[in-house]
Amino acid sequence: MEDLPTELNIITLNCWGLLHLSQHRAERLTAIGRQLAASDPVPHIVGLQECWTQEDYRNIRRETRFALPFGKFYHSGAFGGGLAILSRWPIEESTMFQYPLNGRPTAFFRGDWFVGKGVACAKIRYGSGEKDVVEVFNTHTHAIYEHAPKNDSYEVHRLAQSWEIAKLVRGAAERGHLAVALGDFNDVPMSLAYRMFTAHAPIKDAWRVVNPDSSLGSASHEVERARRRPVPTASFNIKENGVTSNSAYNTWTWPKSEQRALKSGKRPMLIPPDTPDPRGKRLDYIFFSPQVSSTPNPEPVGLTEAAAARASKDDAGENSTSKGWVVKDIRVGMLSRHPELGCSLSDHFSVEATLLLHTSNTALSNYPPSRHSSIPPSPSSPHDKDKNRLEKPSSHPSTADHYAHDHAASLLALEHGTYLQSPTGSEVRVGAQGIRASFDEQLRSFSDTDPSQVNASGSNPHASHQSRPPRTVKYEGLPCTTYDEVLSAIHAYIAREQRQRRLRSIHFYVWAAVLFACYVAVWFVPYPGVSFVLLLLGSLGLLAGVVDGLMALLFFGSEVRALKEFEWEIMNAKATASGAQGLGLTQQVHEGEEGNAATTTNEKSW
Repeated sequence: MEDLPTELNIITLNCWGLLHLSQHRAERLTAIGRQLAASDPVPHIVGLQECWTQEDYRNIRRETRFALPFGKFYHSGAFGGGLAILSRWPIEESTMFQYPLNGRPTAFFRGDWFVGKGVACAKIRYGSGEKDVVEVFNTHTHAIYEHAPKNDSYEVHRLAQSWEIAKLVRGAAERGHLAVALGDFNDVPMSLAYRMFTAHAPIKDAWRVVNPDSSLGSASHEVERARRRPVPTASFNIKENGVTSNSAYNTWTWPKSEQRALKSGKRPMLIPPDTPDPRGKRLDYIFFSPQVSSTPNPEPVGLTEAAAARASKDDAGENSTSKGWVVKDIRVGMLSRHPELGCSLSDHFSVEATLLLHTSNTALSNYPPSRHSSIPPSPSSPHDKDKNRLEKPSSHPSTADHYAHDHAASLLALEHGTYLQSPTGSEVRVGAQGIRASFDEQLRSFSDTDPSQVNASGSNPHASHQSRPPRTVKYEGLPCTTYDEVLSAIHAYIAREQRQRRLRSIHFYVWAAVLFACYVAVWFVPYPGVSFVLLLLGSLGLLAGVVDGLMALLFFGSEVRALKEFEWEIMNAKATASGAQGLGLTQQVHEGEEGNAATTTNEKSW
């Protein structure tokens, strides 16, 4: 196998390849394959969503056979999950994990349940070492069909899906593998489903690592409006906010009249960069586990007393070499249009990231930066920035404040209104001299610097200078109030489904009684035509009743049981977050106390 890579180029794209529904499907997906093959830098891993037909998958594979010789099309549900993974390296293992909660068969016009949405898992080996593995998790979660002021009845499904993929990613990271979760998550940053995922998996959102002040939704979204920022331009949304859906640049979001004009070739319909883009939002993500490890620096012989005291800081990890994955570059791609049709290649844009395996000497990075590398103040408006910067640099050094707070603190900040004021824009950039400092800042923010965790065994870390095992990103769960919010949504949805189950069961029994009454009435009705109508009415009604009865017996029963499982896991996470050791241990302690009390009672009786 070739030398171990120090960079990973990753792409995720929702292809919009619905059979018989997506316009110009075959032409667009073939062009997507050509675009992937011509990408610069050449991708190593690609995750595709809504690639529904094997014909389209084969067309993409044919175009990318040299750059991405390995791939897997995933089968799920009645019509397929629409997920595919392409890779430069062989796929060692593959699994299609189907979500326990995934829409309702009664909403057949939406199709989520029938396609069997889930997580396409692939274990990709890029080296001969035991840990030289990338575990890729490609997903397309349940869509939002009900917007405010309507109640989003599918929110529980997305929460459960975020919970399930978090467990998969957490297991991969704990095995010491680089975990990459990507796809169309169908929700905006810092939404409840987003927080559910990022709070329970040791991962980082690659876009927010580089652009921590990017938007939390479209300009019309409630949380984004509360930040009191101006309506972003189309260019700003692409470069800074990572907008992949509903962008003003995407031709499939244009009015039908403009789409017809574009199709007829009457005008090219160019979009100026300063066009307001109030509807653009980020729904597609690349998450990764940094897998930071550290190695103590060797202690020189013959140190003075002061130097020895400084060297003793190794126990706290302040004089060691850290190694882990950082974000070198991230951008929105697939912006070009079809060369002949003139339309966008999909109704989504792609997210393209380059991860770098970076090594940082913390003994050097602890020194303050020089004056020459000071960061200039950010522009006051995103529109001013668009005029001054046309190209997006490849790295971003966030300030210490951005990296000082862990994930739980950022969630509390969101809940308590810190984001109500516009923070410093993420447009602050540095030149080449600051790139290493930026990567060092990323590693420092990813690392767990708790001395008790760094040297838990109490041994001298300088004795062998061996590399410590990779340390995953700290994830402290959600606040208890957020778990209460999730539990309230679960309880409300369980009550809804139980009500639906009762009504559909009643529907079956009512039509069974009506059919029996029709059979009885046929004996007493002297007119053949009336008898035929009664039999036809009763038979059709019973057929509908049987369908509802099977729904109540099979689907709603299994869905309620899956909800009960999800409820227990959330209650367990809440118990852990509140200081208990989970419901299982709490129950054992409670049972133990009851047993001790019974023993004491028996002793007294003797």
